[in-house]
Amino acid sequence: MAFNDFFAGEIAAELLKQLISISRKSCLCKSSADNLITSIEELLPIINEIKYSGVELSAIRQSQLDRFSETLRGGLELARRVLASGRWNVYKNLQLARKMEKLEKQVSRFVSGPMQAHLLADVHHMRFETMERFDRLEGRLEQRLNSMKIGAGGWVEEAVKRMEVEEEASLGIIGGVGLDLGKSKVKKMIIGKEDLNVVGICGIGGSGKTTLANEICKDNQVRSHFNDRILFLTVSQSPDVQQLRARIWGFLTGNEAMGYTSNMFVPQGNVQCEWGSGPRTLVVLDDVWSLSVLEQLIFRIPTYKTLVVSRFKFPANVVDEVYKVELLREDESISLFCHSAFGQTSIPPTANETLVKQIVNECKGLPLALKVIGASLRDQPEMYWASAKKRLLRGEPICESHENKLLERMAISVEYLNKKVKECFLDLGSFPEDKKIPLDVLINMWVEIHDIDEEEAFAILVELADKNLLTLVKDARVGDSYSSFYEICVTQHDVLRDLALHLSNRGEVNERKRLLMPRRDAELPREWERNTDQLFNAQIVSVHTGEMREMDWFRMEFPKAEVLILNFSSDEYFLPPFIDDMPKLRALIVINYGTTQAILHNFTVFTNLANLRSLWLEKVWVPQFTNPTVPLKNLQKLSMVLCKVNNSFNPSVLVLSLIFPHLSELIMDHCDDLVKLPGNICEVNSLQSLSITNCHRICEMPSNLGMLKKLQILRLYACPELKMLPPSIGELNGLKYLDISQCVNLRCLPREIGKLGSLEKMDMRECSQIMRLPTQTALSNLKSLRRVICDDEVSWQWRYLEKAMPDLYVQVAEKWYSLDWLDG
Repeated sequence: MAFNDFFAGEIAAELLKQLISISRKSCLCKSSADNLITSIEELLPIINEIKYSGVELSAIRQSQLDRFSETLRGGLELARRVLASGRWNVYKNLQLARKMEKLEKQVSRFVSGPMQAHLLADVHHMRFETMERFDRLEGRLEQRLNSMKIGAGGWVEEAVKRMEVEEEASLGIIGGVGLDLGKSKVKKMIIGKEDLNVVGICGIGGSGKTTLANEICKDNQVRSHFNDRILFLTVSQSPDVQQLRARIWGFLTGNEAMGYTSNMFVPQGNVQCEWGSGPRTLVVLDDVWSLSVLEQLIFRIPTYKTLVVSRFKFPANVVDEVYKVELLREDESISLFCHSAFGQTSIPPTANETLVKQIVNECKGLPLALKVIGASLRDQPEMYWASAKKRLLRGEPICESHENKLLERMAISVEYLNKKVKECFLDLGSFPEDKKIPLDVLINMWVEIHDIDEEEAFAILVELADKNLLTLVKDARVGDSYSSFYEICVTQHDVLRDLALHLSNRGEVNERKRLLMPRRDAELPREWERNTDQLFNAQIVSVHTGEMREMDWFRMEFPKAEVLILNFSSDEYFLPPFIDDMPKLRALIVINYGTTQAILHNFTVFTNLANLRSLWLEKVWVPQFTNPTVPLKNLQKLSMVLCKVNNSFNPSVLVLSLIFPHLSELIMDHCDDLVKLPGNICEVNSLQSLSITNCHRICEMPSNLGMLKKLQILRLYACPELKMLPPSIGELNGLKYLDISQCVNLRCLPREIGKLGSLEKMDMRECSQIMRLPTQTALSNLKSLRRVICDDEVSWQWRYLEKAMPDLYVQVAEKWYSLDWLDG
């Protein structure tokens, strides 16, 4: 018996103890830990038998056992790192989870390979059924990802809930004298002084102005005074003034339900009139930067009040009275900082109290700085804290004239991030200020340019959220805990966006990794034009303009560009000719923030996008695709939101399977001219996810739907004119998730639905016309079904099936009526 035989047994026994602790503590590593526990519990008797039997192994078999001892030793060290890792560090925990999966794979291979073929044949002649566990391991990552997409919880959903709890806790900490005093003074201006039409809240960025304004809007006394007639609008540095005026006027006149179109009548100029009998109304204008813009958004009507939130104090002849936000007191600052850094509201005994107070003091009472810097130091060793203190001490006092010093302070929180996490944070500066970023857009972009998979991208997203560097917002229309990541978007405080821009815009313009326009402008930056004689090495290019004609563009070459983001506000838009000079382009995002769908010109540039993998089109007329568009052969994701699409997929002239041979995901959301989904879409046999949502005119699905043999996700959410599902749906053998919620005129489920043997989840809430389900015999074939979300009226039929299927969970959905999600 060799010494390593004995040592392997000792390591395995110690590792087993650590794995049991991991199984109880870590969600990400639990599955690997449980499988390793099973393997090692089976291995221990064998190792002990070798240890005490006195049998001398051959050199090759002793070598195999030696290598296995090294594997176990590495596993023991890994287990200790897992147990030491803080639960907040999602990205680090993901890396450890993947190492645990690798360890599980190594152990499984050893057991099913050398040990099974040689060691066990000589010593114990046991057989191990480990290959099944190994197969489960291979599919686990995909299962975790699918569970996020079909809404079975996951990190992102947990992070959204955690952020909601954190926000409530933060408000509880700063909601003492400071916030209460601010609320009292602002309420007095709004409801206590009838002669004030326009009042304001001002303060430095990150001081809590918007938080105070939100609390005012939630206040019961305020809501009662205005009879819930409160409109909250974000203005930003580059607003569409006409659109904002139209929204305010529509709200004042009760015509908001008609929408905000370019031809809507809105009185010009600073409106003043005597509507003494009108209902009381409050409009909150957040993040106002310009006096000229503010003057255009004021309607001086006696029963109408405007609350202006800004970093600046505007003249008294425009804003009648202003409350300046007070920064946090020392005790409030310490409590908020400690909540972010330690998860409690006081300095723990194990922390260096002097060091903590020095760092808190340098945050100067700014809530945002306290939260972000505190979160960045969570679980870090004391040397990180000392380094952060030294950097903070180099800064000047923060005041209104030194906001750039706030950025330098906040930059400290970014410097301690993992390199990839930092890069993803900087990418957020590519999107317009004060706009919701679709989660799908962000994840796709990160996957394409950072060489990571979707699971790692989600982990980075949660890491940034946990460090308060972005905010995850759940769409109000979801209303329960079973939403998918499609209903979650990302927002970012404008100070944090400024930080991302500040860090990205260093260096020569041609050498920057991100070429970004910080705000909307009528034309491209002059700095870009002056440097067109050289190549631009940017990986991400983001443009934000109004209408662009062919003559408005100038030639630029981007040999390394992989992501192009085109943000604009207009009725027509000429796609940039320099797309031809982006040979590596992998993701193209086109978003129109105007009031109506824009007509795109120069769509022929798409014929040169051979490497394009992701295309997002929002609020545009989608031109008709043509068969020569074959270079889109690598396109995997196509999303069309608020688009006109009816003639885009003409089945009489198009062979979509040739144009999109590798398309795996198709999203069509709020496409109001879609009446019938073209049957040629069902010829794209590579499709794995099909989402037709909020398309209020679609009345029919293709009869050949069953041709999509690889389809796993089918979402038909909020299609009120859809009356039936085709019988061929039963041929979707791989379908895992079916969402028909809010299809209010859907009359029945076809009996063929019982053939969906892979179906795991069905969402059929607010399908009021479906009163009876197919026979229990047909439904009993849904062997994989684990969750059904439905209305109370039909739940009893599912519950009857629940008795025969113990793994099935029937969730009765709550009624949810809200139009808050329209505020994009």
